[in-house]
Amino acid sequence: MLFSSRLTSLALTIAVVIGASQAFAAGAAPTATPAASASATAANAKAPLPLDELRTFAEVMDRIKAAYVEPVDDKTLLENAIKGMLSNLDPHSAYLGPEDFQELQESTSGEFGGLGIEVGVEDGFIKVVSPIDDTPASKAGIEAGDLIVKINGAPTQGQTMQEAVDKMRGKIGEKITLTLVRDGGNPFDVTLARATIQVKSVKAQMLEPGYGYIRITQFQVKTGEEVGKALAKLRKDNGKKMNGLILDLRNNPGGVLQAAVEVADHFLTKGLIVYTKGRIANSELRFSADPADASEGAPLVVLINGGSASASEIVAGALQDQKRGILMGTDTFGKGSVQTVLPLANDRALKLTTALYFTPNGRSIQAQGINPDIEVKRAKVTTEADGENYKEADLLGHLGNGNGGADRPTTKAKAAKARPQDDDYQLNQALSLLKGLSVTRGN
Repeated sequence: MLFSSRLTSLALTIAVVIGASQAFAAGAAPTATPAASASATAANAKAPLPLDELRTFAEVMDRIKAAYVEPVDDKTLLENAIKGMLSNLDPHSAYLGPEDFQELQESTSGEFGGLGIEVGVEDGFIKVVSPIDDTPASKAGIEAGDLIVKINGAPTQGQTMQEAVDKMRGKIGEKITLTLVRDGGNPFDVTLARATIQVKSVKAQMLEPGYGYIRITQFQVKTGEEVGKALAKLRKDNGKKMNGLILDLRNNPGGVLQAAVEVADHFLTKGLIVYTKGRIANSELRFSADPADASEGAPLVVLINGGSASASEIVAGALQDQKRGILMGTDTFGKGSVQTVLPLANDRALKLTTALYFTPNGRSIQAQGINPDIEVKRAKVTTEADGENYKEADLLGHLGNGNGGADRPTTKAKAAKARPQDDDYQLNQALSLLKGLSVTRGN
């Protein structure tokens, strides 16, 4: 059963969330209905307000207003208090001011301004979850797992994710310098210019006759539809049923939940895809596959790594639990929480963690991630030139083949056209696995 609502994703953050009356995002549940909200409010109303803490709060406000080195108005103090209240819950809950809320709503189109980095917080540091393909970040060589220790020379330690994101956003064309630490090494600077990020969520091509490749960079509103079109085009280009498919979810930070469900459904014909559990009744959802199979049951390898998060983990977990594909690569990021955006007055909103999502077999991905079936770490592929070898057919006076057919003497190899699998070790291994499966199945 597919849940049909308008969907959104929040750019430049790892927690991709849902717009309450408008959208569902990666791993997100719908905003509480008035009945559910009333029920929750009634339950909370039974507990008396902590009067001592409220008095302390009022006293702190008065002391700040009276003694702080510069004048601070009540509005600023109250907004800061709200931000602190949410930021101390978990890394993904936040208060969205008018600009942040507007950016969330606009990000549905997959176009936004910035550097093209999905970030999270780890041990007080801002960490790159993944660079987005074809953006200033990916072109500058920024990698998943890099720690951003400074932004334009200012340390980031102790900053909230939202504060760091705000600093990385800015005028299109302006340059910004990030100081990064990679794998515990020495800090180094990367200077890049902000740009309008236009994210093409699905890329597809034939790697070799019979073997198709689909890469999803992030899950946007139309990603499920685009994957369906990509599968149809691959079948048409191949001219017959595929011998194998590779679904590449590496460095995919997530996005719209509904899109993840639709993508998984293209490869599944029955069974559960994902379900969510939370405190409020309508945060508990179940998504199941329909009988249609856009992939025609072709053998499937799914590539994952530490930059695969949220909606990517939903797809990978569903295909793994349903035994539909072989997961290859390294452990995923481990974001299995659900964020709901609750609109407030004056164009503001709360982004609040309201539930966890689970794979069909009941696994929570939160803080653990998905383990690949076959671990293949990233490595470089190098091709060595063959030496001057000779074959039997090169020898003068050699016997012919008794079964007929032309001789096959040594020929000078032509320069081959570059292919994605030629310098991508994990992709190369995935293709080799599919070829082996095809041989054993007699295709």
